[in-house]
Amino acid sequence: MAGSNFCDSKCKLRCSKAGLADRCLKYCGICCEECKCVPSGTYGNKHECPCYRDKKNSKGKSKCP
Repeated sequence: MAGSNFCDSKCKLRCSKAGLADRCLKYCGICCEECKCVPSGTYGNKHECPCYRDKKNSKGKSKCP
């Protein structure tokens, strides 16, 4: 599947500096599958992916790292 390779490489970069890398990769992966987009860099830049940016968890916090 091309999609998951895309997400894997994007999320590895996104989560490369995360304190909880496993958790970051898990949520990044979920968000990437749904949004087909991961913001560039390791933090911020979420304006590049409005779908990714606007996903919220049950507590109303940003779901995607």
